[in-house]
Amino acid sequence: MIYLELFWNFFRVSCFAFGGAYSAIPLIRDVVLSHGWLTDETLTYMIAVSESTPGPIMVNLATYVGSSQAGFLGAVLATLAVILPSFIIILLAMVVLKTVIDNPYVQAVLEGLKPCIIGIILATGVYMCVSNCLTLTADSSIDLRAAGILVLLLLLTAGVKVFAKKQLSPIMLILISACLGIIIYH
Repeated sequence: MIYLELFWNFFRVSCFAFGGAYSAIPLIRDVVLSHGWLTDETLTYMIAVSESTPGPIMVNLATYVGSSQAGFLGAVLATLAVILPSFIIILLAMVVLKTVIDNPYVQAVLEGLKPCIIGIILATGVYMCVSNCLTLTADSSIDLRAAGILVLLLLLTAGVKVFAKKQLSPIMLILISACLGIIIYH
């Protein structure tokens, strides 16, 4: 039964993950928390690990959750479930897109999805910042170390953009935040 649940839930997430992995994080969060497969804290850690390891975040998360819940076969099924919808859609898109891409209705759908995806990604980022920097309990407190790292990274990113007139590489951001984590949390 767990195999079918893993496959079906990650297949479903992948079917509705328009905009990529970051927009899928709320869907994945909903699935893993509702089934009790991970805690919110563990999921947050896995998102960070999945972001800093090679491969798509959704695939890495699905593989980890599948493995933690049902071993190797669970990992394979969850990973396959995440990949399968995209594979099928790309195959269909290659056939159909050539003829319908100029259709005004198709263009309208694509334009309509853009703000939705931006909102989902922004909401996910804000949620992750708030949930990692604030403890939302009866005695709400701020994790000053996490908030400090966040502020340093934001200032660094803005500074490089303003003064160097270029963007800081995501790889550099990951390495810098890892070093800051070692320094601050050590």
